[in-house]
Amino acid sequence: MPAQISAFNDRNQRISTQQLLQQIYAALETGETEFEVLASGHHNIGGPLWTQNGQPLRFRVKNPGQRVGSFGLDGTEILVEGSTPADAGWLNSGATLTILGDGGDTTAHCAAAGRIYVAGRVGTRSGSLMKHDPAYEPPEFWVLKSAGSFSFEFMGGGIAVVCGIDCDGYDSVLGDRSCVGMVGGTIYVRGPVRGLSDEVWLLDLDEGDRDFLAAGIPGFLEKIRRPELLKTLEDFGQWKKILAKTYEERTRVQRLTMREYRLQRWVEGGIFGDVVSDDYTHVAGLVNSGSDRLKIPHWQDKRYAAPCESSCPTAIPTQERIKLLRLGKVREALELVLRYSPFPASVCGEVCPNLCMDACTRQFIDKPVAMKELGRLSRDAEAPLPAPDSGKKVAVIGGGPGGLSTAWQLRLRGHAVSVYEADQEVGGKLRQVIPTERLPAEVLGNEIARIKNLGVSLHTKTPVDQAQFEKLRAEHDAVVIASGAHSPVMIPFPGHERLVKGIEFLKAINAGERPAVGERVVVLGAGNAGMDTCLGAYAMGARKVTAIDIQRPAAYQKEIEHVKALGGEILWPFFTDRIDEKGVHGKDGTLLEADTVIIAIGERPDLSYVPRDWLSIKGMMEVNDCWQVTRAPDVFAIGDTIRPGLLTHAIGHGLEAAEYIDAYLSGQPLVAKKKPEIVPQECLSKELFRPQNRGRFCVIDAKSETNRCLSCGTCRDCSMCLEACPEGAIRRVEKDDGRFEYVSDDHVCIGCGICAGICPCGVWHMEQAV
Repeated sequence: MPAQISAFNDRNQRISTQQLLQQIYAALETGETEFEVLASGHHNIGGPLWTQNGQPLRFRVKNPGQRVGSFGLDGTEILVEGSTPADAGWLNSGATLTILGDGGDTTAHCAAAGRIYVAGRVGTRSGSLMKHDPAYEPPEFWVLKSAGSFSFEFMGGGIAVVCGIDCDGYDSVLGDRSCVGMVGGTIYVRGPVRGLSDEVWLLDLDEGDRDFLAAGIPGFLEKIRRPELLKTLEDFGQWKKILAKTYEERTRVQRLTMREYRLQRWVEGGIFGDVVSDDYTHVAGLVNSGSDRLKIPHWQDKRYAAPCESSCPTAIPTQERIKLLRLGKVREALELVLRYSPFPASVCGEVCPNLCMDACTRQFIDKPVAMKELGRLSRDAEAPLPAPDSGKKVAVIGGGPGGLSTAWQLRLRGHAVSVYEADQEVGGKLRQVIPTERLPAEVLGNEIARIKNLGVSLHTKTPVDQAQFEKLRAEHDAVVIASGAHSPVMIPFPGHERLVKGIEFLKAINAGERPAVGERVVVLGAGNAGMDTCLGAYAMGARKVTAIDIQRPAAYQKEIEHVKALGGEILWPFFTDRIDEKGVHGKDGTLLEADTVIIAIGERPDLSYVPRDWLSIKGMMEVNDCWQVTRAPDVFAIGDTIRPGLLTHAIGHGLEAAEYIDAYLSGQPLVAKKKPEIVPQECLSKELFRPQNRGRFCVIDAKSETNRCLSCGTCRDCSMCLEACPEGAIRRVEKDDGRFEYVSDDHVCIGCGICAGICPCGVWHMEQAV
C-alpha cells in the first residue's frame, strides 16, 4: 500500500511545502518506497531522494507546483496525473518523470540525465541548457505535441523528441526562435519548423536516427498511455533532426578589404622603445668579432617552411620539388610530389583553389609561381615503389579523395589496403560533382589507375552498414572512416520542399543524366559548390541563373568570373523569406522569379554505421589530434566526417592519417604533427629577382618556373653569401652523402648581417647576441 501524503491538515487547511516534504522524508525513514501525493501547488516533489539500500522510489502526484522532479536521481520514477507548472524536471539527474498533461515553461531545463515524458505540450524555454556528461547516458526529453518559443535555448547535449501531434495549422511545433545558442545535442522533430536559430542545421534522418526513434517511440507512448499513435509516429518521412553547427561553420569569417579596414577598424597609435642600460664594464671596438658581435649569423636551411608549403593543406614542399627540377632531377621531383598526394594533376593541376599561389612570395614581384602547370607535370608520372609488405591489413571506408589518399599512402608504406565505396566507381566528389569542363575525366582516370596499379584493392558498389563495419574491424588491423559528407543541408524556409538538392543535381549530371531545370534558376549558396551548381544549370539548358547568399560569396574569384561569363548573376546579401511557385521571396519583399530553385550550402556526413557514442555533440566523428577515434583506437576518421573542408584538406588528412596508422601498426606512440613555422617575409630578398611583364606573363613550360621560384626557406646553393661576405668568414662544406652546408667562422665574422641581407631565400638568420 503506497504511503499517502496529503497537502491538507486535519482542519482541511493547506500545509506548507516544507511540511509536505517532511512527511515524505519521515515516510522514507520508515522504509516506504511508494508514495501517492495529493499536492496543492507544492514545490520540489520527487527529488533529490534515495534509499540506503538502493531500492527504487515511485511517486504518483496530483496538483504539483513548480520543479516537480527537480534534481531527480537515478532510481526515482515520478508520474504526474495531469499538468505541471514551470521547471518540471529541472536539473534532472537520472529520474524518470512522466507528465500525463502539459508541461509548463522551462520543462527539462538544465536536464543532465534521466528521461522526461510529456503527454501534451511544453512551454517557453523548455529543454534549454540541457547537457550531457559523457560518463553517463544522455538525458532524453520526449514531448507528444509541441514546445513553446525559445525552446532548447543554449542546449549543450542530450536528446529531445517533439512529436507534433495535434499541431495542425501551427507555423512551427518548436515555437519562435528555437535553438538560440545551441552548441550540442540532437533534436528530433515531426511537423512544421520555422524561425530556427542560424546556429543550427535542419537535416534529414539517417539510418541511426530511424533506429533510435523506432526503439524509443513504443516505450514513450506506453508511458503516456497513447499506444494508438504508434503507426502515426513511425512514418519517419515526416521527421527531421536538428544539430548545432560546428565551430568552423559558426565562426566562418571573411576578410575585410583595406578600405573597409581603414573605415571600420583603424585605430591610431604610436611605437614605444625600450630603455637600454649599460654598466660599461667592457668597451668593444667599432668593428668586432667573436663574443663582442651584436648579432651572430646562423645558416638555417629548411628551418622554416615556405609560404606555399605552409598554406597547402597537403603540405607539398613545392620549393623542394622546384629545387630538384632546377638540378635536372625530373623523375625525383615528380616522385616527391606523389609521396604527398596521389592527385597532383587532378587536384593541384585542375580543381584546387591553389591556396599555395595565394601565399606565394613571387606574387609580390610579378605573378605567383604556376602551381597548376607544375601539378599537371605529374599526370603520367610513375608511382614510387612501395615498401616491403608489412603483413598488416587496413580497410578504408569511402573512395573519395580522402579515402584514396589514405589508401595510397598506406600502400606506399607496405600495408595491404582495401577501399570500400558505395558508388559504382571511386573518386568521390572529384568524379561525382565537379563538372568535367573543370576536371577532364581522362585526367582523373589516369590518377585512379595509378592508385589501382600500386596494389590498392577497390571494392565498389559496397555500402557499409553497422554489420559490415563490425566485420571490417574484425578482419583488419585498422579501419579508416573517409566516407565524406553527402547529406545535403536544408533550411526550413516555408516552401523548402520545392528545393532541388545541389549535390544530387550535380551527381546526376556527372552520371550522364539530364536533370530537368526551368529557364530561370536560382541557386541558394554562392560558395564553390554553388558556382558548380550554376555551371550545371547552364549545361542543362537554363537561360538565366542567379546565385544568392546572406554574406559575401565564399567562392573563389575565378569560379565567380566563370559563372558571370555565362551570364550568371550573384546577389548578396539576400535573406530568403519563403519559396513558392513564383520563385524566391526575400525578407525585404524582393521576388526572384524562378522555375527551379536549387540549394547548395553544404553537406553533412552520414555516420549511421558507427556507434552513436563515437560522435561528437555536433554529429561528427570524435577524434584526437592524431585523427584516432577517441573510443576506438583501431579506427581513424578524416575529411568531412570530422569537419567541413576542401578536397585538398581531405588529401592532407589522408597523408597524416597514414603516418599515424603506420606508427599505430608498428606499436609506436602517436604524436600529433605540429604545423611548421613559415619563413618571415622580411627575411627574403625579393629585390634580387627581376620582375616579368605582368600583362604579358604566360607559362609555356612549367619547368621554366624553376627560375622564378624564390626557394623560400631552402638554400638554392647560389653562393651569393659566400661571395658577398666582406671578411671571407663563410665557406661551403660538402658532406659525404652529397649534401652541403654553409658555415660562418665566429673568429672572422663581424656580425654585419650582409649574408642575411643578400640571401634570396631567407636561410641566413641574425641572432641577437646575449
